[in-house]
Amino acid sequence: MSWTLAITGKGGVGKSTLAALAVRWLVERQRGPVLAVDADPNTSLDALLGVKAGCTVGGVREEAKRLAQNDSAGGMGKQELLDLKTQEALIEADGFDLIAMGRPEGPGCYCYANNALRAVLGRLAAHYASVVIDNEAGLENLSRRTVQKTDWLVFVAEPSLRGLTTARKLYDLALEMKIEAAAFGVVVNRVRGGTGASPVVARARELFAGTPVQCLGGLPEDAELLAHSETAEPIMSLSSSNPVWHEAGEMLRRMTGKEAPVPVFPNP
Repeated sequence: MSWTLAITGKGGVGKSTLAALAVRWLVERQRGPVLAVDADPNTSLDALLGVKAGCTVGGVREEAKRLAQNDSAGGMGKQELLDLKTQEALIEADGFDLIAMGRPEGPGCYCYANNALRAVLGRLAAHYASVVIDNEAGLENLSRRTVQKTDWLVFVAEPSLRGLTTARKLYDLALEMKIEAAAFGVVVNRVRGGTGASPVVARARELFAGTPVQCLGGLPEDAELLAHSETAEPIMSLSSSNPVWHEAGEMLRRMTGKEAPVPVFPNP
């Protein structure tokens, strides 16, 4: 059975960065193969992982629709054709595969794309030891039940009272929507001055006191990671001594509940 991590939060808080860090950690710690799911229409996880999502679920939805309308589907039904095209959108990489939601190329809702992604995830997950889902901002993707159930649902927050309050509101919304997760966590991103005794991390613990949400800690503000973002270098090339990489690894070690074996290959 797959171990599943779903990451959410408002836009720009660093969801995709944490998702990419998680994919790298799981691959290097021999917890693969890993399925990376970019469920945000503003696709960005592919670049962080050093691959290119040229084909997305939103795009193939339009192609499947066009083929069905032109009677070019070779006798296949619309849903069967859509499922086939969606599977073709799977990008294979070293130690992980990626599938991206993307945007529909034409007008209309995400109904077909959502149904296809849900169906494909249901079939694909059984073939992966770990699944990491980078959700769109808010809880839209989870509310549409694209993701049925996760081992961990992690809220990423900005290092401010407003950012932490937003994360708490998302948790309350998750309860209202009856979203299923075996465990909930919150991560404070871009923490200044170290994360060990950070006041903002302590504030996060206070804000989520009395809930099952575990404060997993903070990821420090980091010049190397910022430089990577500016030059579009993938997370895979982040140095093994990087403090963000170290803190993320400690969080993931606690979330998976196991000591990590020696990596298959050394970090750069």
